[in-house]
Amino acid sequence: MNFEEHAAKPLLRAVGIETPPGRLVTSPADAARAAAEIGPCVVKAQVPTGKRGKAGGIKLAKDAQDAEAHAAAILRLTIADYPVERLLVEAQVPIAHEMYAAVLNDPASKGPLLLFSAEGGMDIEEIAATRPESLVQLRADIRNGLSRAEIEAALPARLPCDRGALADLLAKLYAAYAANDAELVEINPLVVTKDGRLIALDCKFSLDDSAVPRREPLAASGTPDKLTALETRAKDLGLKFIELDGEVGVLANGAGLTMTTMDAIRHYGGSPANFMEIGGESYTKAKPALEIVLSNKNVKCLLVNFCGAFARTDVMAQGVIDAWLALKPQVPVFFTIHGTGEDEAVAMVKQRLKIEPFDLMDDAVKAAVAASKGGRA
Repeated sequence: MNFEEHAAKPLLRAVGIETPPGRLVTSPADAARAAAEIGPCVVKAQVPTGKRGKAGGIKLAKDAQDAEAHAAAILRLTIADYPVERLLVEAQVPIAHEMYAAVLNDPASKGPLLLFSAEGGMDIEEIAATRPESLVQLRADIRNGLSRAEIEAALPARLPCDRGALADLLAKLYAAYAANDAELVEINPLVVTKDGRLIALDCKFSLDDSAVPRREPLAASGTPDKLTALETRAKDLGLKFIELDGEVGVLANGAGLTMTTMDAIRHYGGSPANFMEIGGESYTKAKPALEIVLSNKNVKCLLVNFCGAFARTDVMAQGVIDAWLALKPQVPVFFTIHGTGEDEAVAMVKQRLKIEPFDLMDDAVKAAVAASKGGRA
């Protein structure tokens, strides 16, 4: 779950990281009143996405009249499919230097990763591509965290600010990450002011979706992902479904197997149309799941991949077969089934659907990809 800037910055202030004074507003008149109190300010669109400045969503205002005009223009914008409905009016800061800092989940080390660059104000991808030597990467053991001393030792020799103060701020940033079940906490830019203070001008925060049930008060200030109509239907039914833009429909059990199936489709030149994880539930939910997958008009075939351990594949297969016979889809379907109950499941598919499941997942994927491209399975 992503958070808008105004909802993310309190997490920084809670650990002692300074942010500019500001007010959340929803109208040009409110922006003018805020600017009258704050003085020279920045008017910022509040949407849970990046590149707001490039989209015209961040403007400097010298006075209340200026802020009102900018607010009116920004509130007419839609940024990355998000209509702008709220604005953050913040005091301008006398900037001497911009830096970048973040703590995020690192897939490579399967743990937290602290990133820092003395060059901020741009996307991290741009920093990594243009000046990789300027990017500090410090991996942490989630059990032990990161100490101020570890962070200070990893910082470059030349810095535009006090070394100890920066290490202290980065340790606080890690604390905010750890305390809030974050996937990402990013400050860009982290600025050094002309009088030597360190201030977070922006903050991006993403909460681990699996932590939402235990972080309900925090999640209440986040912005739920925008769902398509099909994703909304699936959520209402308790199904784990993500709509994609490919042509191979996917039904698989377990998130790992589902993602592996999608990766294999891409590997063999195809494109998955969805993520749909359905295991033991397929006995009761296969019909609505199949309806949702096939409601995507781009789907040209279906790939069913079941691998059972505790969940029996024959029970899962029976649910899908019953759904298939009830709905009578007009697209080809390809099965690959392994694990507990596979002999019974394979026999059931052969007998009831007159379809021969594939022994190897790769062969089933290749056949589905070929069918999606109009070739022979």
